[in-house]
Amino acid sequence: MTPRILAALAAVPLLDACAETATLPAGADFGPNPQLVQPRKSLIPTINTAKAVGWPQGAKPAVAAGLTVTALASGLDHPRWVYPLPNGDVLVAESNAPPKPEDGKGIKGFFMKTVMKRAGAGVPSANRITLLHDADGDGAAETRSVFLTGLSSPFGMALVGETLYIANSDALVRVPYTAGQTQITAAPVKVVDLPGGPINHHWTKNVIASPDGAMLYVTVGSNSNVGERGMPAEEGRAAIWQVNSATGQHRVFASGLRNPNGMGWEGGALWTAVNERDEIGSDLVPDYITSVQDGGFYGWPYSYYGQHADVRVKPPRPDLVARAIKPDYAVGAHTASLGLTFGTANGLTPAYRSGVFVGQHGSWNRNPPSGYKVIYIPFANGKPAGPPRDVLTGFIDGDQAFGRPVGVAMTPRGDLLVADDVGNVVWRVAGPPQPATSPPA
Repeated sequence: MTPRILAALAAVPLLDACAETATLPAGADFGPNPQLVQPRKSLIPTINTAKAVGWPQGAKPAVAAGLTVTALASGLDHPRWVYPLPNGDVLVAESNAPPKPEDGKGIKGFFMKTVMKRAGAGVPSANRITLLHDADGDGAAETRSVFLTGLSSPFGMALVGETLYIANSDALVRVPYTAGQTQITAAPVKVVDLPGGPINHHWTKNVIASPDGAMLYVTVGSNSNVGERGMPAEEGRAAIWQVNSATGQHRVFASGLRNPNGMGWEGGALWTAVNERDEIGSDLVPDYITSVQDGGFYGWPYSYYGQHADVRVKPPRPDLVARAIKPDYAVGAHTASLGLTFGTANGLTPAYRSGVFVGQHGSWNRNPPSGYKVIYIPFANGKPAGPPRDVLTGFIDGDQAFGRPVGVAMTPRGDLLVADDVGNVVWRVAGPPQPATSPPA
């Protein structure tokens, strides 16, 4: 270990002790018009990561009143994303980062690797999709099977007809699927290459189909925090791609989205959850959910939350800042909001049937921590229409993380599923238990 790294490590306790803290009132960094404070620049950013410890025996998250939570499956290997099939089976992407030999170099890179390991992201990728089968609908899968292997850090999945698409860390691939199938032995076929390579900083890539299945939309995160590796390294990144499902032809549908992940359709519009930038203070910048315009530019790296210029980016691009679209709704600074699913006509209580669920993986660059929960935002007329509500909490206790929610999805039965990649659980949130009914006399 070099003297520079040893000196940096020796400074960690001091840095933690004098780290800046959030000053905004609770909730001020949420909503359509979040409060944006002045940026705070420091030599070394705030590092405040909860240590991943997993759930104690018998423990589970706290759930909102009127709902129940059970483990659909536990003992998984870093489950990142969930995808319910039409027949009720659930696909789980057990995945972690691919090899990234050029990412994480230098002192800052060393710190980030240490932070990610502490947060539970240092485990090797299982590189598989597992199928969970809950035949009686009681919220616990009776069987699980290895559904598909031969993948490279898989994340998002989308079924179109009898074709299943999987977003690997470096390519969109497809395999044939027949309803009820519990294992796929066919080798994945590449549809289109996606930006990957030896850096691949934000490696998670998601995919969703258009309502008619003709087009696929694929998220591609940035290769840096704010373009510090140079914009050539960001070619095709910080964007949502539109891919022709039949031909693989593709184009950038929307750009300037630092790290988009979850996607869903509401009112004919594509929505996404986006992780915003770090290292300018605990109150900046709010992550957000937003509808996505064809050809829209959302600011990264040159500006944040619309047209607030980031002076760290050189050279500046005032022309692009002037084009930047303000997001629809902020979901808190550094919450790492990854999952997104709309809850229309779900099986939960009526209070959750017109809005969106957001899985918040949890912060590393904020004091105090933020996220580490699943929230619900009510919608009206295709837009957010009220403050967020906590759905699942209790993932963090002091400086320990029992779990970290990532992907969220609604099942055909109307339950909410949550992938927990630290607890190694897929949680099922349902409505209140229904009273047993006697058969007719």
